[in-house]
Amino acid sequence: MNRDHKRRQTRLALISAALRLADERGADRVTVDEISEAAGVSPRTFFNYFATKDDALVGDPLEGCADPRELMLAAPPGPALSAVEAALAPAIRQIQDDRELWLLRFRVITNNPQLLPRLAAIAATAEQEMAAAIAGRLGLPPEHAFPPVLAAVTGAALRVALMRWAAGTELPGVPKTAAGARTTATDPATSLADHLHEAFGLVAAGLKDPTPTP
Repeated sequence: MNRDHKRRQTRLALISAALRLADERGADRVTVDEISEAAGVSPRTFFNYFATKDDALVGDPLEGCADPRELMLAAPPGPALSAVEAALAPAIRQIQDDRELWLLRFRVITNNPQLLPRLAAIAATAEQEMAAAIAGRLGLPPEHAFPPVLAAVTGAALRVALMRWAAGTELPGVPKTAAGARTTATDPATSLADHLHEAFGLVAAGLKDPTPTP
């Protein structure tokens, strides 16, 4: 087992323990010591991975992925919107692979609204980092309006995709993307990559009013 794999396994064990205990008792009734014990590590090890208990509970979709600037610069030529989708692909695959953990996380956050400020702070930081990455790809100055607007719009699209994916909503007629294959033949839920592709497609089309279905 290489070092990176071991670190990921320890991180997942801590997240899983934190979410399971919070789901059973409520987030405010769980301590770092209890999470560490359940994960089989010391509290000191916990703080090597997370600054606070809330960080373990809320999570960051881009945690463990390459820097957004690197991903944006490495994305294939094309519109910035497509580059953002490509840059998010590693995080989307990771969330899809850890589906049950993320569904548990959504339930814990829903049932513990005191976690929402931390979630909002993480989202704001991610949005700022993505705006800087967009500006770097396009060669725009920091004060230009386009990067933060695109980062905000795509951040909202990602949140909608996550909510629809968590709800298991099907997307009739949406073609599969290369990253969007279903995880198992018995799982009818549309992949997160497909939900994101649909949301980004709506943005690319200018958010035109859809035609109502009979």
